[in-house]
Amino acid sequence: MQRFPGEVEAVLRAAGWAEGRSVADAAAEAIRTACAQTTADGRRYVPFPAAERALYEFVGVYVDQDGPGVALRRRPFALDPAMVPPSVATLAEFGRALGVGLFPLGVEGVEDAVLVIDEHGRVFALDAGGEWFLGEHVDAALTTLVTGTAPPRVRDDGTW
Repeated sequence: MQRFPGEVEAVLRAAGWAEGRSVADAAAEAIRTACAQTTADGRRYVPFPAAERALYEFVGVYVDQDGPGVALRRRPFALDPAMVPPSVATLAEFGRALGVGLFPLGVEGVEDAVLVIDEHGRVFALDAGGEWFLGEHVDAALTTLVTGTAPPRVRDDGTW
């Protein structure tokens, strides 16, 4: 069984990913950079295993795409939490609605959306229009992003 659909795998490979890729040092540095962000009251990101696993494989993958997708325009995205603008408080609030901790994965567009992962490995996008469920795991989320599939919106009660 193939991990990604052919088109998705080709896009990810062109962006520097390969099956079995491990960039632990770069991931650790990106995690440290993200964790250095704090709110005025001292809150900061706290990494967890699902975020670390995703970043150890995908940090530094930058997908440069722009064009029609299945339902939405396919936009560029970068998997690098160090690129996420200060958003500790916003992610903490969204995490409370979901009942889980969140950690930044990267950005979509030109800082149009923040990509985040929860403790269960589910991936979401937060933008000016709301919060969106991208997939049950990183692979599903990457498929959503690469193909331009319309993700469901997360409701105020944390469901989608």
